[in-house]
Amino acid sequence: MRAIGFTQPLPIEDARALVDLDLPAPVPGPRDLLVRVQAVSVNPVDTKVRRRATPPEGQPRILGYDAVGVVEAAGAEARLFGPGDAVFYAGALDRPGTNAELHLVDERIVGAKPASLSLAEAAALPLTAITAWEALFDRLDVRKPVPGAAQAVLIVGGAGGVGSIATQLARQLTDLTVITTASRPETAAWSRALGAHHVVDHGKPLAAEVAALGLGAPAFVFSTTGTDQHLPEIVTLIAPQGRFALIDDPAALDVMPFKQKSVSTHWEFMFTRSMFGTADLGEQGRLLNEVARLVDAGTLKTTFAESFGTISAENLRRAHALIESGRAKGKIVLEGWA
Repeated sequence: MRAIGFTQPLPIEDARALVDLDLPAPVPGPRDLLVRVQAVSVNPVDTKVRRRATPPEGQPRILGYDAVGVVEAAGAEARLFGPGDAVFYAGALDRPGTNAELHLVDERIVGAKPASLSLAEAAALPLTAITAWEALFDRLDVRKPVPGAAQAVLIVGGAGGVGSIATQLARQLTDLTVITTASRPETAAWSRALGAHHVVDHGKPLAAEVAALGLGAPAFVFSTTGTDQHLPEIVTLIAPQGRFALIDDPAALDVMPFKQKSVSTHWEFMFTRSMFGTADLGEQGRLLNEVARLVDAGTLKTTFAESFGTISAENLRRAHALIESGRAKGKIVLEGWA
């Protein structure tokens, strides 16, 4: 089967950073689905793993997490899906990735593809939807008010993949005032189109930007990018007893300044359930089925922003380069095999 991978961590400008491969087709385990991949999207985690991981000698690492495709075969104990089913999912960090014609995934973290979306539109959603949903509803518990705080959530990085779906979830499924951040006119417009009540400039001091809205101190802050840069401002602007969540990788995270406000701090990492085989692993499949239902009902929109062509090493290198530039908005998708 065709696949794209790497054998050593290299800058994306190097043609060897991602290369086309020909590999044996994988064989499903008991709860696995063997999926024929039709479209994938690219996430920051792809670029991070490519830059940092060194595969064992002679064993290429296949990246890719988001995928949409059709089930080719199912393991002996698989009961949720069968051959011919159209599915979408975000995969697992500790298994070969979706940048391959055939891919194995545990059926418990798989959802039925939204019927109303194209392949590219569906491929844009799984990883970011799971991350945003878990951050808002499992970690921040945004449906539980913070006494005396403004019923508002600040989403730092509102135009990114996670920020784009988090904005919609907060706007459509809660009564929170949704504040997002952006630094360019096009990303601010993107965020407003997805439902943000207010967009502030994260190139300026955030505490003053949020205070100028006149809403009061927000109960919740969800930081998707630049946490180390913005943390002092977040400490200032968040309400006492507020809740703070982040998903990026600051070099250090000093949460001591939160102590006086009793602010709780939450990491969100959507691969936790699959990495540790948690007892609630199946929640991710159920979550994706609910996302599909909300999409088909018109409540949520895809965050697909740009197609980079067919699934190939050359096109994936271009997608990685754009993500590493920090100027991407929404999701980049590749569809089909040349």
